[in-house]
Amino acid sequence: MPAAHQTFAEPADPSFAELIAARPHLSMHAMDGLVMEDAPLAAIAEAVGTPAWVYSAGAMRGRYAVLRDALAGAGLNARIHYAVKANDHLAVLGLFGAEGAGADVVSEGELLRALAAGIPPSRIVFSGVGKTGRELELALGEGIAQINVEGSAELATLSAVAESGGRTARVVLRVNPDVDAGTHPKIATGRARDKFGIPFGEAAALYARAAGLPGIAPVGIAMHIGSQILSAAPYRAAFTRAAELVRALRSQGLPVHGIDCGGGLGIGYRGEPALSAAAYAGVIRETLGGLGLPIIVEPGRWLVGPAGVLLASVVLVKAAGAARFVVLDAGMNDLVRPAMYDAWHGIVPLAAADAVQPLSPAEVAGPVCESGDIFARDRGLPPLAPAAFVAILDTGAYGAVMSSTYNARPLAAQVLIEGASWAVIRERQKLAALWAEENIPEFIGRTRTGARL
Repeated sequence: MPAAHQTFAEPADPSFAELIAARPHLSMHAMDGLVMEDAPLAAIAEAVGTPAWVYSAGAMRGRYAVLRDALAGAGLNARIHYAVKANDHLAVLGLFGAEGAGADVVSEGELLRALAAGIPPSRIVFSGVGKTGRELELALGEGIAQINVEGSAELATLSAVAESGGRTARVVLRVNPDVDAGTHPKIATGRARDKFGIPFGEAAALYARAAGLPGIAPVGIAMHIGSQILSAAPYRAAFTRAAELVRALRSQGLPVHGIDCGGGLGIGYRGEPALSAAAYAGVIRETLGGLGLPIIVEPGRWLVGPAGVLLASVVLVKAAGAARFVVLDAGMNDLVRPAMYDAWHGIVPLAAADAVQPLSPAEVAGPVCESGDIFARDRGLPPLAPAAFVAILDTGAYGAVMSSTYNARPLAAQVLIEGASWAVIRERQKLAALWAEENIPEFIGRTRTGARL
């Protein structure tokens, strides 16, 4: 597909051809338009309607294999635990579980989802800063692999829960190394001012204290410094501190059986350079490889982000002075990342004929009654007629899982593709389901005249 000429100000965004070429599971066909694996996306949009999430099973498996092989190639004894928060659909969890992945969960709901998808408790890690007593009791009762404790208060609660149930909790202390990952402030987690983890200077003493608490067996340390990390330097700094802590603990005679490296591996939404799986594995080997310990990594976005698109239809094209607004039927209630993080996502027409037309700047907006419901500003797009389809790229992570029903807009359908076959894995929410579990109390259920509402 020839790249369309861009006539607006630099720096130029990637062309449609460049966006597609960087995502091997996507291709543009002259007749079928944009195709995922071997399934034309326009046919799916016609069949299930829009907005709709579509995921490539092949892309997810392929990315998992690349990371698995990179870790093995670096000589690491490493296990991959998929970060459920990125995309918690049972089909996605089941796919990674079948590949051998474990799960990194941060709530009771995610723990139960992972179990429902067939991931065994022995491959589940429970992270998160605000675990309740009930959640800790559930995790202990299920016999999961480890609980990543965030502080002394949680450790005391866990000790009490474990002791009362006659159980022993395998505990990993999540340490805050005070490393700035250089990512968006709202997804940074490893700085001293962030809410996550135990201050580095306090970790050794708390580890020693944990070893003497009833019902607690400290087995390692964990670090997670943020999300969408694109360079090796933050990982190198954090993992160097982790190695320093392990050596300090060993010098005190305290056993350390493993290191949880967290996740955060980023993707090039706009074609920006990203850290490869091989380079990531190399940093782990360089900093932690000499300790002789098993390693856990917890990727989410890297595995599923590029595998998904959000299909949308053009509702109308609206002129407002010199601006051209392309209004879609998908909104910030579906994909909140641009509104929340100013995130950039590629937007590609599904029709091959549209993709080769001259481009002009457009504001790409949703229908939600908020000024922030904007997917892109000054984005180069061809003339698009009402009902034309587009795909918003790299929405497999933090897309559907962060959706809401704001403005009484139902949750979109979800589809999974395998080769030329595809299946709806979640039906579009019915409008009546939005209020199906709501009740009007008797005391407000009458008008002033006494008639029922």
